[in-house]
Amino acid sequence: MQPRNMSMSGVVDLAAVKAAQEAKAKAEQARAEAARQGGGPGAVSPADLVIDVDEAGFERDVLQRSTEVPVVIDFWAEWCEPCKQLSPVLEQLVVEYNGRLLLAKIDVDANQMLMQQFGVQGIPAVFAVVAGQALPLFQGAAGKEQIQQTLDQLVQVAEQRFGLTGLAVDPDADPGAAPQPAAVAAGPYDALLEAAVHALDAGDFGGAVQAYKNVLSDDPGNSEAKLGLAQAELLQRVQSLDPQQARKEAAEKPGDAQAQIAAADLDLVGGHVEDAFGRLIDTVRRTAGDERDTVRIRLLELFEVVGADDPRVSAARRALSRALF
Repeated sequence: MQPRNMSMSGVVDLAAVKAAQEAKAKAEQARAEAARQGGGPGAVSPADLVIDVDEAGFERDVLQRSTEVPVVIDFWAEWCEPCKQLSPVLEQLVVEYNGRLLLAKIDVDANQMLMQQFGVQGIPAVFAVVAGQALPLFQGAAGKEQIQQTLDQLVQVAEQRFGLTGLAVDPDADPGAAPQPAAVAAGPYDALLEAAVHALDAGDFGGAVQAYKNVLSDDPGNSEAKLGLAQAELLQRVQSLDPQQARKEAAEKPGDAQAQIAAADLDLVGGHVEDAFGRLIDTVRRTAGDERDTVRIRLLELFEVVGADDPRVSAARRALSRALF
């Protein structure tokens, strides 16, 4: 995907002069109020310049902070390969701006309302919020030099039109202080993992699920347990299905999310991986709202069963992205 809107030329149209003056006044008022209540924010560490934001914290972490510093928003998702290229570049650049920018990372899978409110049509998508006003920056992957030019213009607009000079950064703080590395998990888990495998072999899928969960409760990143849990849960779901009836309902009700999910589970257990993925992607296209989200989540669970390195998963992720956006 080629980057679009790689400039700040649209700012004047989006923020008319009167609106800009009002926003600037509000920003100055907010800073004055903060100063009266405690002298304003203290110095932050470089690690504090990159934050994860969700719908619950958006007003506090983005709208309110945008009265102190321009907030760049990175809309991304775990399955989005261009996002994985863009996000590290944005993070590095924001830290290099030394407090003149703040980066808010928003996972679109977990925050679809925010994605809709910003009118995001595809990801990666990058916006900015300055003194409460949203400005589109660009969409798609882009080179560091192009991004830097855009951010330079954003900083200039924020300073000249809104009086935002950014945050003070503690020069003695360790730039790599956060995120903290994950604690080394307790272990080993060989006995629990072996017990889970024995339970699977015996058809005790509930026991296998619990054994894998016991491992993950102590070691959430254990890849063997994550894969095993996804497989055990799939087998447990299929165990309760009447295959003939489930496939009949899926054929008769192409728009029924639960019927298609059940049939997709059967497809995968039967080794028809692409059929399972295709069925759920088609269902994502036909559904909306909570139903669509339920189908999307089940598809992501089936990706876990097959494994992220499988080329069929990579192809299905791209197809899902097109279906969603």
